[in-house]
Amino acid sequence: MGVGVVNVDRDVLSLVDANVLKVRRGIARPERLHKLYSELLKYIALYEPDEVAIEEPFVARNVQSAIAVGQAQAVAMIAAAASGLNVASYAPREVKLAVTGFGHSSKEQVQEMVFLTLGVIEQPMSLDASDALAVSICHINSRRVQDLTLEERL
Repeated sequence: MGVGVVNVDRDVLSLVDANVLKVRRGIARPERLHKLYSELLKYIALYEPDEVAIEEPFVARNVQSAIAVGQAQAVAMIAAAASGLNVASYAPREVKLAVTGFGHSSKEQVQEMVFLTLGVIEQPMSLDASDALAVSICHINSRRVQDLTLEERL
């Protein structure tokens, strides 16, 4: 599972951390999900985010894979809720559109735009980690639009 933390300071976005939480495949799924939950709680405690954004499940041809991804996303939501954090979710196409301007961008194109947006000099980073950062950027931009809309109504 890709995880990422982005800081916003005076409308400037910067990379705090990007990583992939890995759980050994040889153990039973309930134990793997519990391990993932524990790792997410540690990550949340370390970085103390204000909110959590998650990419919504996508439709997959492999049913078992789709179920596993959905379960991992549910674990992330539960970890955030257990930490008292609000959770927002975004469709994969919405994330791509927010970051690249094109809803059918490749993972590599998304990663390139994440690097440009965060001012990161290209470095080795998994596509899962850069996808997590893309979800963060999408969420931050969505919040900005909500805030501007709210100001206009006042």
